[in-house]
Amino acid sequence: MGDLLLARHGETEWSRSGRHTGHTDLPLTPHGEEQARSLAPLLAGRAFALVLASPLVRARRTAELAGLTGAKPDPDLREWDYGAYEGVTTATIRAGRPDWDLWTDGVPPGPELPGESPAQVGARADRVLARVARALEEGDVMLVAHGHLLRVLTARRLGLSPAQGRLFRLETGTLSRLSLEHGRPVIAEWNAAAPTGWPAPVRGPAG
Repeated sequence: MGDLLLARHGETEWSRSGRHTGHTDLPLTPHGEEQARSLAPLLAGRAFALVLASPLVRARRTAELAGLTGAKPDPDLREWDYGAYEGVTTATIRAGRPDWDLWTDGVPPGPELPGESPAQVGARADRVLARVARALEEGDVMLVAHGHLLRVLTARRLGLSPAQGRLFRLETGTLSRLSLEHGRPVIAEWNAAAPTGWPAPVRGPAG
């Protein structure tokens, strides 16, 4: 049984400023491109039975710069649909809703985006996990996607509720690995950064 590797895309302008970035298709910043390139040495020597990426440009470009050729787009790897909160920071949201919590409340619909609840994002993560199950029997699988989506997917892989993805802070331009111990899914590595001398990952919210 192979390992499930997770890469969060590199920095964008909105991830740097803390704005929730769901469907908005932003490119990587120059620093984000450097972060993506710095993943290549972490992946050197690995062969993958399957590589999937979110269809959004920030994930696809990260896969390309990391040397992951042939990544297949998977729409279920898109980031959380933030609805009315697309492009808005948590601080701004809580100025009007002090008790708001993405992990329990989800988001309200916006004029163009319906928004998603934690359960809806969890259902997408479950579909991805079901699709990669056969490939994991053959070897390692690589997913390149977004912060909140990958946190939910990690929770579901570990048998936790989607809301418990809040426990797994995930930085831009980092690599994580889910493996098995005595037949049970475990976190083997988390937020693995580039080697010394490469740009450090930028801290920020999902997107």
